[in-house]
Amino acid sequence: MISGDRPDSVILRANGVMMKRKLCVLVLSLVLVFASAGSLQAQCSICTKTTQQLGEKPARGMNSGILYLAFTPLLIVAYIGYRWRKSNMEP
Repeated sequence: MISGDRPDSVILRANGVMMKRKLCVLVLSLVLVFASAGSLQAQCSICTKTTQQLGEKPARGMNSGILYLAFTPLLIVAYIGYRWRKSNMEP
């Protein structure tokens, strides 16, 4: 410990480092998910039949749009949960 540091300040700094690591892991995970979005299949049976009639390029665009629409509410809920947890954590 550095002279003059109180043990609780060391704990708070350690918690800050852990939160930064968790945030980095979350951001990296989201980047990897969005980077691989082109290869994911996110279509129901009706959407699959529709895209088969459209062709390759429009089908990929529709699939990406479905994934975008699916992840947006999940990201909003995750952000609200993060803010709620942050405000309700004990110091």
